Amino acid sequence: MTIATTTSEQHQEHHPDLRVWGLLTFLISESLMFGGFFATYLYLRGGTEVWPPEGTEVELFLPTINTIILVSSSFVIHFGDKAIKKNNVKGMRFWYILTAIMGAIFLGGQVYEYATLGYGLTTNVFANCFYLMTGFHGLHVFVGLLLILGVLWRSRHEGHYSATKHTGIEMAEIYWHFVDIIWIILFTLVYILTLF
Repeated sequence: MTIATTTSEQHQEHHPDLRVWGLLTFLISESLMFGGFFATYLYLRGGTEVWPPEGTEVELFLPTINTIILVSSSFVIHFGDKAIKKNNVKGMRFWYILTAIMGAIFLGGQVYEYATLGYGLTTNVFANCFYLMTGFHGLHVFVGLLLILGVLWRSRHEGHYSATKHTGIEMAEIYWHFVDIIWIILFTLVYILTLF
């Protein structure tokens, strides 16, 4: 056994891997930020007679398709995690590529929706809330895509991920599930509840 190996083993013994814990702490802080958005939205909605104001209605068809795509991608990315736990790197890559495509389609749908709505960020308070919340969520989807692409990039190296070494894959999956959960809440508040 070499000195370098011994030092590496001692380093691991004294410093447990807290990357997942760090990610969860970050996601809790992000949840609080989204919670502030949601609480403000509900407060403003409760204090307004007509919500959304005339001329700033939301379309339901495209966002529903987008929701189906994003929620389905949570199951798809989980298949990638299951594949790597069976030491199937090619399978993991397939499911992660498919998830990345679904995420990109979601973002493309969101951009298309923005381009066709007919109102902007400063039209009224509803439009402001709409663009801030969906835009902030879209930013999180984009970051999730970068994480997924980072996993795919690293998986090019033989042995980087395996059945016993897959923390990066799990972290990307946890983050993606968070993005999906936030979208379900956002979709319910901004799209579904505006019908009532």
